[in-house]
Amino acid sequence: MLKTFYLLVGAMLLTAGTFAQTVIKGNVSDLEGGSLPGATVIEKGTTNGAVTDLDGNFTIEVTKTPATLVFSYIGYTTQEIEVNAQVTLRVLLESGSYSLSGVEVVGTRSLNRSATESMSPIDVIDVSAVTAANGQLDINQLLQYTAPSFNSNRQSGSDGADHIDPATLRGLGPDQTLVLVNGKRYHQSSLINIFGTRGRGNTGTDLNTIPASAIERIEILRDGASAQYGSDAIAGVINIVLKDNVDEFTGNVNTGAHLAQYNNGEGSLDGQNLQLNGNYGFKLGEDGFINVTADYNYRGHTNRAFFEGPDFPALVDYRNQFGDAEVTNFTTWFNMRMPISNTAHIYAFGGMNSRMVDAYAYTRSITGDNANASRVDTLIYPEGRFDPVIASVVKDNSFSAGIRGDVKGWDVDLNNTFGNNMMHYYGRNTLNASMGINSPTEFDDGGFGLVQNTTSLDFTRMYDGFAKGLNVAFGAEYRVDNYTIFAGEDASWANYGELYIGEVDTIPGIDTIVRPSGAQGFPGFQPGDETNEYRTNIGVYIDLEADLTDAFAVSLAARFEDYSDFGNTVTGKFAFRYAFNKNFALRGSASTGFRAPSLAQVYFSSTYTNVESGVIIDEVIADNKSVITRSLGIPSLKEETSLNASIGVTAKPILGLSLTLDAYYVAIDNRIVLTDGFGTDDDVIGSVLEDLNVGSARFFTNAVSTTSQGLDAIISYRMYLDKNTLTLTYAGNFNNMTIDSVYTNELLAGKEQFYFSDRERQFLLASAPPVKMHFNVEFATNKWNFNLRANYFGEINLINYSELPYTYSPKTTLDLSIGHDLTNNLHLTVGAANLLNTYPDPTNPFETETGGAWDAVQMGFGGTFAFAKLGFTF
Repeated sequence: MLKTFYLLVGAMLLTAGTFAQTVIKGNVSDLEGGSLPGATVIEKGTTNGAVTDLDGNFTIEVTKTPATLVFSYIGYTTQEIEVNAQVTLRVLLESGSYSLSGVEVVGTRSLNRSATESMSPIDVIDVSAVTAANGQLDINQLLQYTAPSFNSNRQSGSDGADHIDPATLRGLGPDQTLVLVNGKRYHQSSLINIFGTRGRGNTGTDLNTIPASAIERIEILRDGASAQYGSDAIAGVINIVLKDNVDEFTGNVNTGAHLAQYNNGEGSLDGQNLQLNGNYGFKLGEDGFINVTADYNYRGHTNRAFFEGPDFPALVDYRNQFGDAEVTNFTTWFNMRMPISNTAHIYAFGGMNSRMVDAYAYTRSITGDNANASRVDTLIYPEGRFDPVIASVVKDNSFSAGIRGDVKGWDVDLNNTFGNNMMHYYGRNTLNASMGINSPTEFDDGGFGLVQNTTSLDFTRMYDGFAKGLNVAFGAEYRVDNYTIFAGEDASWANYGELYIGEVDTIPGIDTIVRPSGAQGFPGFQPGDETNEYRTNIGVYIDLEADLTDAFAVSLAARFEDYSDFGNTVTGKFAFRYAFNKNFALRGSASTGFRAPSLAQVYFSSTYTNVESGVIIDEVIADNKSVITRSLGIPSLKEETSLNASIGVTAKPILGLSLTLDAYYVAIDNRIVLTDGFGTDDDVIGSVLEDLNVGSARFFTNAVSTTSQGLDAIISYRMYLDKNTLTLTYAGNFNNMTIDSVYTNELLAGKEQFYFSDRERQFLLASAPPVKMHFNVEFATNKWNFNLRANYFGEINLINYSELPYTYSPKTTLDLSIGHDLTNNLHLTVGAANLLNTYPDPTNPFETETGGAWDAVQMGFGGTFAFAKLGFTF
């Protein structure tokens, strides 16, 4: 592996690539004449580029004339200039709050406020730059190693969470972060997380349905924003802005693999990745465009089973396959805008995603450390063991269209956004033990789906005559949600009664045996689980932003929403920013927020297989309207409510140095959680469970109040060394969550430990490390770039099945990449993520959530990932 790495680096060192002939010099500044050091200058259609120096000056050799130069700087509108000969340019960039597609910066509805002037903390991530320099290939993993307040780990042995990665902001729930695309609400996934170390009992948004190759930038608003955007925006908002460039083709061939070496032993490669993508924009008339993207991504299985720790032996036939799932993902996206008059345009964007996943469940065996003879049939699996595969096909589609323009001084936007997500499960390499030798080994297990349609009408207007400017925005939104569960084939869930010797493998002393129901690994959804439920809600809002003086700006927002199934709610927000001078500002906010219970939390039901300390049991999750929940006196789910506050500073004390510090407070009441299991020995519902022939039942309920306090810090320093740049970036999140109360009802008084046990509480508290930091060093020349990044993950504390605490100590990983422009159209990057092959501390697989030596925490359990990326631009 290292030989291949060195050969790639050597090839890059030997590559010569000086094709330019015409020298263009110039200066880049803002409209007031202030120089913009670090502005990017790119020759369109090539990888050829330059960066302005301390005085805003640049020199670039273009490969041909005429050539189009693209000038960009964060917080300013991108500008394109055509050059026909050797000239000296004076380029003035205008401070801009939105791109050519008319997409506002998240967190403000003002068309005159840039991200750098925001009253709330916003991370603006240049996706092309990040993907070119780092090994991560999907959006969840890109953000995991770019934004410290964002956390996402690949799960294993967690049913649907192996297929759709749960992600969080500031350690809150996956469904407490709102996702927008081009400023419009993006639908959630139909999956509700049952297992895993993050997001248990939560739904969320599948960010990996949107390829990085289609994205211009990602904006992360790290502040509560329910009053501005509605339900779910308790932790913050992620806005994905799609590409809008034209007459330029960009593509990538990315490949890599994990080093399957651990326990100080020799290993080979696994988890091979291959990604192919392309993006191109076409002009529509003079000022319109359509930009299209296609992306293919394959990721192979990894296997980290059979780890032998210092305090425990390697387990036999417990989980013979433990690691990342195999994923094949194909996505197409488009983004379009076309003027229909001098003051109006139509726009549309959307995409289709198809994903096929194979994830291994726990081993079924008649011997070894996971022995359970009733679940194995040696007439089908003569070795007495098998590894069930939980497979899925995930289909995700979205389409948004609207018309926007000026109506008597008002910027008016009428939009409709449709999205649907469907997850269909299949069982492979498994059996229904109650069918004996007649059992098939593949099953259709059924699945679930979510459809969401949102219609919105927004009005925005700037009044220059009020103080230094007053922006008024108001609007309305109508949304329809539809959640469905569809059953699998009968054999995937049914029990076919007692089996007689001859129909099954011989078990000494036993003439008949009652076998477990359904497909092993993932019993299918039953006809009784089927549901088809709708919800509607309407919301109205008003949002005011005023620059009271040149230095002091304030905003007020209020929102009312009415839901068809649980009532209405009112939220509000106040924010301010005071600039002491152009280099130092104070900002803060206070707001109330809410999150409506998802339809999946209300109506999801399933009978499934769980493994606790090596014991396989059948459990049921009862929906919120079921006989079980009513027997326990569980009320109908209601909204979660929050109180958010933040205070922060932004500063640019010297040229090239910038820093932001933001402290936050988030208190959430009535958090919806998935309870622990109530067994057949329970005095309230034990007889009900026996009638259902299940050993345990769980359900969703508003049961927990939490408080999160923390600090986000970002410090960046760029030095200009002749024509080269050295950029140092530190980003850190310090987060502390406490569980303030766990409340039950009269029937369950005194059963708080069954209701929400210490183990479940620790999973909630471990949704994010208490400290997560990134330190990045980037050195760039005209043709080369070098990146070294250190990632620090703080201590994680969990409780095992034996109700004993265990700790994952702090860990640091290193990432390294080297990039080189092979030609003016080709750029090659090679490197390694987790260069030193760092893992979390190992623990006994009997006691982990995954059934492996590590839970899905910190940097995960993939080890070193070596990669090569070839990017091309024409």
